[in-house]
Amino acid sequence: MRAVIQRVRHAEVTVGGEEVSAIGHGFLMLVAIVASDLTADAVALVDKVAGLRVFADDEGKMNRSLSDVGGSVLVVSQFTLAADLRRGRRPSFTGAAEPSYAEHLIATIVETFTNAGLHAESGAFGASMQVTLLNDGPVTFVLDVGEGRVR
Repeated sequence: MRAVIQRVRHAEVTVGGEEVSAIGHGFLMLVAIVASDLTADAVALVDKVAGLRVFADDEGKMNRSLSDVGGSVLVVSQFTLAADLRRGRRPSFTGAAEPSYAEHLIATIVETFTNAGLHAESGAFGASMQVTLLNDGPVTFVLDVGEGRVR
């Protein structure tokens, strides 16, 4: 599982010109599910992201978490993050999870954030989405979770 986590002032997903989801201050997470990912990996991802202390405290230092600032999360499935670009010019997506399994794990991520008391929304799985955001900082992280690792 690979996630690109962006601290945002706001973010939204539209499909066909219609708003599907939107958040204010918090994280936009672009998430790729790979075939070897497990439910435990989704839970580990949420645990890590929910506890990231990357929001400014009163002294301007990155010292507050998502829950400390009352932030939200917008989770968007993005299988292209699972691309293998090592050979040729055309990306290979053979490592990406089957769509039904990936959709299940994306839903698990959103549900786990919600169960942790955080407001979480998601994009429209499998749709051609337009994602709009105002990056705050900019502050962006890449997180790999799976096969016993969180990095």
